[in-house]
Amino acid sequence: MSALDLLAVMAHPDDAELLCGGTLLKSADRGERVGVLDLTDGEMGSKGSVETRRREAERAAEVLGLAVRRRAGLPDSALRNTLEARQRVAGIFRALRPRVVVTHWLEGRHPDHREAAQLTYDAAFLSGLKNFDADGAPHRPEKIVHAIAFREDAPHPSLVVDITATIDRKLEALACFESQFEGAVSAGEVFPGGSRPFAEQVRVHAARSGSLIRVGYGEPFWMREPLSTESLGELSVSTF
Repeated sequence: MSALDLLAVMAHPDDAELLCGGTLLKSADRGERVGVLDLTDGEMGSKGSVETRRREAERAAEVLGLAVRRRAGLPDSALRNTLEARQRVAGIFRALRPRVVVTHWLEGRHPDHREAAQLTYDAAFLSGLKNFDADGAPHRPEKIVHAIAFREDAPHPSLVVDITATIDRKLEALACFESQFEGAVSAGEVFPGGSRPFAEQVRVHAARSGSLIRVGYGEPFWMREPLSTESLGELSVSTF
């Protein structure tokens, strides 16, 4: 299997679509190989069965244009950054060989989201160690990026990806998860906006992020490292 350019590692099915679906679509449209790793099957969710969510995830993967979607099979609502979990995720990194990995923000209402962020970071480092006991040949992703959409406690984003051209397909991918979002006004990290429908609430948040870079819609991300530029003369986004 060819290496991935971008892999979203998220706690539950539908997290990738919600937090970075527009960005995944944009990368796929550019010809990049894009994947999603669902760490759990979402089996503890109040809505829908594992089988239903699996079918929904497969449909969403088609909308997103994913090259691959994998399941790690770790326990929902009991996700822990254990040695066993790190070995399993590192083995998947070694198989898929992503260059960039995007995962959750460091905090979250759901404990799985917090654990997923640190588990992903640790497994990405360990997967590059020759003597680390995991399946496959060593591989370490070059970059870890945290999706901070809908987070009220996150810092100012390091970057915002323009998803104006993909916002409608992002919402189409989310709509594949009927068991989770049909008729909803809130879900997960998306708090209700009065009686505003869930899809409209997602669109409003994307519009706010887009305004930070002076475009219609965007998805925000945070990284530990500063970005580089060849010249100040190449900088984009107007100050005024």
